[in-house]
Amino acid sequence: MDYCAVSVPPKITEALGTHAAVPVIARLNDSEPFNVSLFPVGGGRHYIRIRAKIRKETQTKTGDRVQLRITVLDRTAITYPADLLAALRAAAVTKEFKALSPGKQSFIIRRIDEAAKPETRAKRIQDAVKDVQRS
Repeated sequence: MDYCAVSVPPKITEALGTHAAVPVIARLNDSEPFNVSLFPVGGGRHYIRIRAKIRKETQTKTGDRVQLRITVLDRTAITYPADLLAALRAAAVTKEFKALSPGKQSFIIRRIDEAAKPETRAKRIQDAVKDVQRS
C-alpha cells in the first residue's frame, strides 16, 4: 500500500496516555474523514499513515505543510459489517472473532472496508475467517 507517515506532535501523544496504537478518524486539510490508527514508533511517539488516495484527493506531496484533524475512537464501539458477520457465523467463529482485541478487530474491519472491488472485499473476509480459525 502506498502511504506516507506523518509524525504526531509529542504533546498529542502525551495527552493520549498510551504507547499502543490508537484508532482515530482523521481529516487531512479538507479531505473526507477516514479511519486510521496512530501507530507507535518507540520513545513515546506516534505516527499516522496517510494513504496515497487521500494525498491525491488533497493534492498534497512530501514536504507540504498540512492540517490534520483527528478524533480518537472508542475502542469498544465496533460496528461489524453484515457480510463479515455472515461469514463468521457460517464458519462458526463469531465468538472467537469477538474475543480478539478491539484493536485487532478494528484493523481487520478497516482492511475489509477499504477494499475497492467487491472481489477484494470477499477475499479479505475469507482471509479474516481463516485467520480466526487458525488462532
